[in-house]
Amino acid sequence: MEFRDYYQILGVPRDATADAIKRAFRKLARKYHPDVSKEPDAEQHMKEVNEAYAVLSDPEKRAAYDQLGPGHRPGEEFRPPPGWDAGFEFSGGGFSPHEAADFSDFFTELFGHMGARPRRAAHGRGQDHYAKIYLDLQDAFTGATRDITLRVPTVDKQTGRLSMVQRTLRVTIPRGVREGQLIRLAGQGYPGAGSGAAGDLLLEVHLKPDERYRVEGRDLSMTLPVAPWEAALGAVIAVPLPVGEVKVRIPAGAQSGTELRVRGRGLPGDPPGDLLLHVRVVLPPADTPRARELYATMARELAFDPRRRN
Repeated sequence: MEFRDYYQILGVPRDATADAIKRAFRKLARKYHPDVSKEPDAEQHMKEVNEAYAVLSDPEKRAAYDQLGPGHRPGEEFRPPPGWDAGFEFSGGGFSPHEAADFSDFFTELFGHMGARPRRAAHGRGQDHYAKIYLDLQDAFTGATRDITLRVPTVDKQTGRLSMVQRTLRVTIPRGVREGQLIRLAGQGYPGAGSGAAGDLLLEVHLKPDERYRVEGRDLSMTLPVAPWEAALGAVIAVPLPVGEVKVRIPAGAQSGTELRVRGRGLPGDPPGDLLLHVRVVLPPADTPRARELYATMARELAFDPRRRN
């Protein structure tokens, strides 16, 4: 996927006002509109101009685009960093597959997941807002109350310039919350018209990558290192959970790659998830005379060839 510099396409600086962006778009539309233009590749140029204007004329999309920073070159290989749009509040103005067909992969990757289409407001009710939040696995395991700070794009009515306003909300994280689950905060969306109620704020939950556990639905999986004698003879060992631990029996003769399932010890829920353990046998280092002697003894006394086929 290639990076697109929307400011360069429209020929405006990054701090251009909304009026300056509109004037630049109209000038380029007169130049490249396929019905009147004699420029080579006018249709392709017009598509690029339309896409750039779709982003820079929309305060939310422009603010999200600006989060990527100015250090990218047009045409360079690009992938947005994970969580680049976390904590960014928007009104859910997604787009339909028909609309997306006119835009580049770059546009679709950045804005194709900006929440659901906005819910139709009824009786003056305000529009719902959306934001992604990233939580620690421990919070999903136990539930928690956290102060979540969101960034809201705002256009100054006097200058037409875009800025970000922060607001902090105290949020109750339900125990067992899953990847992709929505937490609804009633009345925290866009204000209603007249006596209409305010919309809601929907927080889309994502779990931060954890160095020990992988999450699949409610199941947790992890690699379980075991000593050779634990794998060979069997053992009962303590396995750490995101909170606390659980005793697990390693069957005698376990090998690297053996999978053990501990039912009900994944993320809480109804039903709770399972804990999947992938055994990895770890050899102790032969870095002392005694350790080398023990390995030499096993080599002499065990008729074992791991490459021999039965």
